[in-house]
This record gives sequence, structure tokens and C-alpha cells, in this order.
Amino acid sequence: MNVSLLLILLLVGAIVTYLAGDKLASKVALFFGLASLGCTIVLLNHYNLGENISFITRWITQPNVSFALKADGLSLAMVLLTTALTPIIIFSSFGNEYKNSKAFYALILFMSFAMTGTFLASDGLLYYIFWELALIPIYFIALIWGNGDAEDRKKAVVKFFIYTLAGSLFMLVAFVYLYLKAGSFLIEDLYKLNLSSSEQLWIFLAFFLAYAIKIPLIPFHTWQANVYQKAPTVGTMLLSGIMLKMGLYSVIRWQLPLAPLAAKEYLPVLIGIGIAGVIYGSIVALRQKDLKKLLAYSSLAHVGLISAGTYTLTLDGLRGSVLQMIAHGFVVVGLFFVAEIIFRRYETRTIAEMGGIRAQTPKFTSLFLLLVLASVALPTTFNFVGEFTVLYSLSQINVWFAVLGGTTIILGAYYMLKMFQYTMLGETNKRIFADVTANEGITLVLIVAVLFFFGLYPKPIIDLITPSLEEILTQINRIN
Repeated sequence: MNVSLLLILLLVGAIVTYLAGDKLASKVALFFGLASLGCTIVLLNHYNLGENISFITRWITQPNVSFALKADGLSLAMVLLTTALTPIIIFSSFGNEYKNSKAFYALILFMSFAMTGTFLASDGLLYYIFWELALIPIYFIALIWGNGDAEDRKKAVVKFFIYTLAGSLFMLVAFVYLYLKAGSFLIEDLYKLNLSSSEQLWIFLAFFLAYAIKIPLIPFHTWQANVYQKAPTVGTMLLSGIMLKMGLYSVIRWQLPLAPLAAKEYLPVLIGIGIAGVIYGSIVALRQKDLKKLLAYSSLAHVGLISAGTYTLTLDGLRGSVLQMIAHGFVVVGLFFVAEIIFRRYETRTIAEMGGIRAQTPKFTSLFLLLVLASVALPTTFNFVGEFTVLYSLSQINVWFAVLGGTTIILGAYYMLKMFQYTMLGETNKRIFADVTANEGITLVLIVAVLFFFGLYPKPIIDLITPSLEEILTQINRIN
């Protein structure tokens, strides 16, 4: 099966959604979102049967650029995350009204198209093009349909756009240099290069700047909280659930195999940056009064731990990081959706103005509690599997890395349960909190079901990603 069909389906979906008009746009977008998920499952089945589902054709003669897509276990896992969350995100938005909704939903599908292309691209220039394309729809989604004062929203979004674009330009320079050395942008040709330690250092730093901003890692995180707060909830879901995974995935796919000597030399520093994000994000989250900002800093803490796991350069570290990427994608989308449900009824995101919701909607409270417990990595949840594996890999490097990284469990449990207490418990708010609608309930149940199913049975995903990660580790260890 031709893997490019998935990209064609998403791109056609974006066009058809726009042409369908405002009344039908949401339903058409949901149809194409579900169709892309079905297509991904078919691709996964072909891959499991041992079929080659990669695609390559010459695109540009000079320079030598190919339209090359590679579907291995790692890329398919990330594509599955993208195509599973896209229809969930679209469906979750049905409780809101959007002006020019045809453009809004078309941009969501176009962003899914670009992110899917980023995960599948195996030509450096093609990968860079998809990487940058993903930035365009989220810019307009946040700018046009965002929250709060228009001027403040514009400042936050423009800062994010320029910040991310500037970092990516360094990555483009690195690709051009690699092309001059290899005569090709194809990843297998770039992997064959024998770069000196100084060359690898500069390549590593160029990629690091692009990825550290996108993930984000401290001190490159300053755009995150404001954009998460100002963007509409759908935009925040796309950013936190999928887009930041592009940076983490790219560390594993591109940065580490191309510059392993630099990664090994600065391993303690890189792990330290990730762990610093865990501690910083958790402490700042404790002080937040806005629910979306609290969740934004919570996400910063979690991705810091994921990043630390990737830089251990161990199979357990890489595997745990990928598992945690997928788990984090679902749980953070669920948590931001909870914040949106509360906002629909109370028209506030200030935690102090909430409270007493449990007495009015015990079902909603129960689903919210399950998401909170998944976020703090309760055993039997998907997050526990990834987080435990990452902490184990850190202990293999240095037990103090595991101890410091493990603070995410303690601090995370404290600020998440404290937040749950202030929003759900206490005296009943004077305003009526209507029970969840069918749309809201289905969305939350689907997310919770995924988190607990793979928390109890993660083997399918582990079996899917492990061979690809072993190949990448072989490439990393090729040069000692």
C-alpha cells in the first residue's frame, strides 16, 4: 500500500472541508479525520504483515531532492497518535461556535497533514518543508480564533511564530551542510556520513535549537504558556497533544543518529536540561491561578522528563520516551478539554472562581479524576508505563538523575490534586454546572479508555516501536 495515500487523504480533506461551507465543515472534517485514522490502521496492518509501505520518487533534480516517505514502527506510532487525536479534537469542538468554521476545520486537517508528513518524511528537505508547514495553520488558528485581548493574542502568537521559525533556520543550514557532504538529503545517505567530532557538535547544536524551541525545553519555553492560554482549546490541544511531539520525535530520528558523538559528550548536560524543566515546570505550575496556564506548565514538566529519557541513549530511555509521548498526547488533550468544558459553563479559567462541581456532576468529576490520576502516572495508566521506563533508564546513567526526575511524580501529584480539589470539591458554586453532553462524555470516555487500555496492555505499541529504536541505537553506536 502506498503510504502517500494518507497524506493525499488529509490534504483532500482540508480542501473539501473548506469547500463544504460553514454548516457542513465540522462534519466533513470529522469524516476525513476518521478516514485518516482508518487509513493509518490499514497501513499498520500492512506493516505488521512485513510489507514495505515506504514511498520514494525523484522530486527535484538540482539539488537532489526526493519525495521520500518512510513508514517504520516509530513513524507509524507517531502517525497513529496524530490521526487518532485529530478526529477526537475535531469532535470535541462541536460544542463551540466558530466564525468562518470552514476555514477553521480546514486548517485543522491541513495541520494534521503537515504533522503526518513530518513523521513520515525521510528526505531532509522534505522533512523541513513539512516541519515549517505545520507552523502556518496553528498560527492562524491561534491568531483568529484565540482568546482574550486581540493585541495580547497577536503578540503571543507572533512571538511563537518568529521564535520557532528562527530556530528552524539553523536546522535548514545544518541540512544544507549535510547535503554538501553527502550529495543527497535522503536519511539513509546522511546516516552513512562520517563527520568529525567538531562537525557533529555544530550539527547537533543547530538541530537542538530548533527542537528545544518546539518541544519546548527551558530556557526556550517562554512562548509556551501564553500561546497555550491565548489559543482556542482546539489549538492548544494540537500544540500540546501532537505538535510538540514533532520535536521529541525528531531528536530520536534525526539529531541523535546524525551527531552521536556530541550527544554522548554532553549527555549529562542534556539530561540535566530535561530534569531542570521537570522541576521548573512543576514549581511554576504550583503558583498558577489560571487553569490553562497550570496545565501548560504541567506539560512543560512532563516533556522535560521525556527529553531526559531520549538523551540517555539507551533502549529503555528511547522506548520509555516514545511511550510517554503517546500517553502524554492523550492525557493532555483530555485535560485541556476538561478546562474547555468548565469554561463553557462558567466562562472563566480562574481556579478560585470554580468549586463545588462534584455535587452537581459526579460523572464529569469522575472522568476528570481519572485524567488527573493518569497525568500523575498512577499504576495501570498508560503514563505510568512510559514514566517508569524513563526513570529506570535515568537510574542506569546515574541514580540521582532518576531521583531528581522522579520529583515529577511528587510535585505533579501535589499540584494536580490541589487543582482538582479547588475546581471540583468545596462549596457548591452559585452558578449551575450542567452535566456533560453526549459529545463531551464520548470524548472523555474515549480518551480515558485509551489511557487505561494501554496502561494495562502496552505490548502492541512496545512491539511496534522497539525494532525501529534498536536500528536507531545501532546507528548511534556506529561511531564510538
